[in-house]
Amino acid sequence: MTTRLRRFLEEDAARLGFDAVGVAAAREDAIASAGLDEFIEEGRFGTMGWMPETAERRRSVHMLWPQARSVIVLGMNYGPDEDPMNAVRRPANGAISVYARHRDYHDVVKGKLKELAGRLIARARESDPAPHDAKVFVDTAPVMEKPLGQAAGLGWQGKHTNLVSRHFGSWLFLGSIVTTLDIVPDTAGRDLCGSCRACQDACPTDAFPAPYKLDARRCISYLTIETRRPVPREFRAAMGNRIYGCDDCLAACPWNKFAVAAREAKLRAREDLRSPPLADLLALDDARFRALFSGSPIKRVGRDKFVSNCLIAAGNSGETALLPAVEALLADASPLVRAMAVWALGRICAPRALERRDGALHREKDETVRGEWHDLGT
Repeated sequence: MTTRLRRFLEEDAARLGFDAVGVAAAREDAIASAGLDEFIEEGRFGTMGWMPETAERRRSVHMLWPQARSVIVLGMNYGPDEDPMNAVRRPANGAISVYARHRDYHDVVKGKLKELAGRLIARARESDPAPHDAKVFVDTAPVMEKPLGQAAGLGWQGKHTNLVSRHFGSWLFLGSIVTTLDIVPDTAGRDLCGSCRACQDACPTDAFPAPYKLDARRCISYLTIETRRPVPREFRAAMGNRIYGCDDCLAACPWNKFAVAAREAKLRAREDLRSPPLADLLALDDARFRALFSGSPIKRVGRDKFVSNCLIAAGNSGETALLPAVEALLADASPLVRAMAVWALGRICAPRALERRDGALHREKDETVRGEWHDLGT
């Protein structure tokens, strides 16, 4: 790629709202440090069966597209305009991860990537008649975007396993353009975590067995989003009011002192998702859930999983004002919701839960829900 074409790439990326751009070679050693094999061998992927299933394709961009020569990695800042932990300090309200308080970033970033890729290939053809092509990815294909982001010089994979930027801290959405263009790669980012372990110490569920290693099975983001199984009892209290994702390890990073609020309007928090009242969320049926989260990544978890998360938060809140909403959900059609309603009732008012147990067990057929009734008080 000529200097002129590289300048076009950077200027057009900035025009489209990207805050960082770098290039990595599409070769296997660009992602060799990802620790993928160990993650899978130790079972730290939990119920995300697609991780081992796609492991071979994740090892190299060439496994996805043998003709690829370069990977353009782009970052879009989604920095919050307030301390993300503010929502966690309001127990009667739900805390939603910063990345999910606005439009689904997949839609926002992918559209811009497609436009940039198309314009880049068209510009390249003006001086090079050879046929070139490009494909775009935003966290929806087996592309190791974080290690590729480090290889492209956007930052480094921190001890919390996410990318850290010297300019934007922990708040960068990543997307990539894989292309047949032969582009001179950038210098890889240098690890600047040093002896800091702020992210490790901030984790409510101790999800980091060691620096740079994540056990997804203990991670609140996994527990509230990825798995459809009931959250294990051992983690429920530690979840607090976190109902979709968790920002604790990201928010604790000292490099966030350089972070700035997102400039892309679609990545700014919706007011109704900053810290929504749990009472409102517990009342959601499927239609109202879909309407509230239209265009949001939260929609993909479905109403039942989301409300079950809210019930855990309700139980942790200790708010007796939430009892009517919790008790109403004891008769919900979803066994997952009923199970977490039992737990929440036991946390808020144990005597009331014990009063209802015998009658509930007589009617309840689902073994998971029955187990929650049996385990009251443990």
